[in-house]
Amino acid sequence: MSTLPDARGRFGEYGGRFVPETLIPALDELEAAWRQARADEAFRRELDELLRRFAGRPTPLGEARRLGADAGGCRVLLKREDLCHTGAHKINNTLGQVLLARRMGKRRIIAETGAGQHGVATATAAALFGLPCDVFMGELDVERQALNVFRMQLLGARVVPVTSGSRTLKDAMNEAIRDWVTHVRDTHYIIGSVAGPHPYPALVRDFQAVIGTEARAQALELAGRLPDAVVACVGGGSNAMGIFSAFLSDPGVRLVGVEAAGYGLATGKHGASLARGRPGVLHGSRSYVLQTDEGQIAEAHSVSAGLDYPGVGPELSYLKDEGRLELMQATDAQALDALQYLARTEGIIPALESAHAVSAARRLARELGPEGLLLVNVSGRGDKDVEQVRRALEAPGAKQAAPRRPPGARGADRAPAARRAGAPPRGKATPQAMGKAAPRAKAASRRGR
Repeated sequence: MSTLPDARGRFGEYGGRFVPETLIPALDELEAAWRQARADEAFRRELDELLRRFAGRPTPLGEARRLGADAGGCRVLLKREDLCHTGAHKINNTLGQVLLARRMGKRRIIAETGAGQHGVATATAAALFGLPCDVFMGELDVERQALNVFRMQLLGARVVPVTSGSRTLKDAMNEAIRDWVTHVRDTHYIIGSVAGPHPYPALVRDFQAVIGTEARAQALELAGRLPDAVVACVGGGSNAMGIFSAFLSDPGVRLVGVEAAGYGLATGKHGASLARGRPGVLHGSRSYVLQTDEGQIAEAHSVSAGLDYPGVGPELSYLKDEGRLELMQATDAQALDALQYLARTEGIIPALESAHAVSAARRLARELGPEGLLLVNVSGRGDKDVEQVRRALEAPGAKQAAPRRPPGARGADRAPAARRAGAPPRGKATPQAMGKAAPRAKAASRRGR
């Protein structure tokens, strides 16, 4: 476990507490409860039991053989956090924090969410312990993640749409903090990322460290050595710090964080706080933040609601400055391509957040070569994103993967040429074109059987 933060909650020049005085007693109470719980064998035993019997840990470490072969022979291992109960790594943290809330005597739970996975995990943990739960979610994300909104409601949570600002994760977090200030005596705020005021960045990292602890042991068992590099997507950074934490003291293991490049870094429409941000204060702590020239918080953009955030955790900011963290980016288009690629080559539909990591991992695997060993954190599954992905791929100019055909199937090599010759675009075939294609499709179907 990392020796940081220091007693003031600082990771070098980052972290700390920049909050209203009203919240200081609540943060002090949370820090004290967390330190006591870490030393309490009964607490650790109860959390371990929940993670095993309720969340489904340990999650497996699988091998992406076709991805590795396609990248030149690099061995690629996938940490399958998408197989956790609720579909992502977020449940590791929410179970721990609900246990802390019960320990402190809090009777109500609130949370913010972007992609909805943290909201679902919080609603799940609250339902398990019979606690009322309100989840703040940007209005735009409510539309993008309608499935997760309904899941939260099924679990008994109240979803509060936030209509201010960019109507995304940043604004949901603003509203959650305002609510907490008003109801601080009886409410515990479960922050989902390694962001926010101390002790949240370290607390969330420690609850998510189970990912890295498992992955390290599994890699040694499966491959007989540590990976050359560990790859994770980075928004706020909970899944990244969760898996990176077990390798911080291994200088031979590269830690690669993949940020959302959106429409491209040059456009300004992205979520790459570490690559393009400047040190500043957001949501109670100092870290790298996307800012305007006047120092105001800039709006982030990503096709992924979970990476659509203009800040990042303070420990990741510190690791960047120390040269321990390498940065890569993936655009919206690259993430959509990687999602389709992993689905068609490995039978795994990743979350759009995780697809950013997959996109970078494909490039990194080629760099490492046939002797390389690469570990990728698949932080969540893509059920929540399928409708958004379908709409994105149906948009004009979108790159959609072609269906697989049996080797040597008739017409397989001529399909691109046919499209260049003037065939209607996907989804807009004329009846005549459909009639001509039908016998060929049937023949291919018979050969496939």
